[in-house]
Amino acid sequence: MLSILAGEMTVAEAVRRAKVFEQSVGTWKRRFLEPGRAGLAGTSGPSAREQQLEAQVADLTRALGEAAVELRVWKKSAEGRPGPSRTSR
Repeated sequence: MLSILAGEMTVAEAVRRAKVFEQSVGTWKRRFLEPGRAGLAGTSGPSAREQQLEAQVADLTRALGEAAVELRVWKKSAEGRPGPSRTSR
């Protein structure tokens, strides 16, 4: 099969050597090439796992931003209040 794809052997020659029908060689060639095409088609975009991780990163980034805002609000509200007394320990 690789010899046919590399142009080192014709389909007719492969048929004679393997003593099979030309249709069989065509079927073998198609079965050999289909997984390669499918593999290359998957490289055009992120995988399902990558998409899942990107969504998780977005959620965590959003949560971190919300926590930072809450912390600022708490700090501002605590600025006017007196802190704990050092003698109360």
